[in-house]
Formats: sequence, C-alpha cells, structure tokens
Amino acid sequence: MDSGNAAERLALALTRSGMQRMPARLLATFLFTDEPTLTAGQLTEELQVSAGSVSGALKMLTTVGLVEQAPAPGSRRDHYRMRDDAWATLFSHQNAVVRTILQAAEEGIAATTDDGPARRRLTQMRDFYEFVLAEIPALVERWKRESGTTHT
Repeated sequence: MDSGNAAERLALALTRSGMQRMPARLLATFLFTDEPTLTAGQLTEELQVSAGSVSGALKMLTTVGLVEQAPAPGSRRDHYRMRDDAWATLFSHQNAVVRTILQAAEEGIAATTDDGPARRRLTQMRDFYEFVLAEIPALVERWKRESGTTHT
C-alpha cells in the first residue's frame, strides 16, 4: 500500500472514531509527509480542498497541540509541522481545550451552591482533569525511557 492510500485510511479511521474529516485528513498528511514543514497552500493542493477548510482544520490541530507553526526564515507564508511532543501535548496543560475545560469547571463550581449535586459533579470533573494532568509528566518520562525517544 502506498503512503497516500495509508494516509487516507488513517484519516478515515480517525473520522470514524469522532474526529472531524478535514482535521483528520490534515493530521494524516502531517504524519505521512517527509517534508519538515508544510504551508496551508501545500495542504490545499495536496488534499484538493478549499483554503478555508484547511485554515479551519489547522486551527483545530494547533489548538489541541498536535500541530504548531514553524519558523521559516525567508518565507512569506506560514509553515506548520507536527509537534515533536504532539501526543503528550494532546493531554497536557498546553492543550487549549483542556485549559478551557478546567476553566469552565472552576467557573461552574463558583456559580453553584455549596454541597449541591452540580457542584459535586463539577468538582469531580475538575479534580479528574487535574489528577490526569499531574500524572502526564511522569508518564511521558516513562514513555521516553521505554521507547528510547529523545523528543520532548
């Protein structure tokens, strides 16, 4: 199977698991490319889609920490790349979605009555995310040791 078909199959699997189609296709493209960076124009051309759909998908992938803007000296275009630490970032405080969830939980707790069921649920939500986020650094270090990777 060539990498183009494998990328499309991965994108389809990601879509079936709940990811929106265009971010899934972009993520698969970033995973399979041999290029150090890609521009929105290159992604548009590669996937034969509109610039707007690429822009929206790039925003989503950067928000969750899988893709980042990359330096490109001498280029007038924005360049993007898969983060070296993408998978750890996806579940860390660096992920804007997780930060938003924690902030929403805190605001919800502040807006609820003491000891009510809503407060207990929101507190449990906040406490769960804080617990998981506190465990991520140790898990990442363990993963680095066991996989032999040097990426941060």
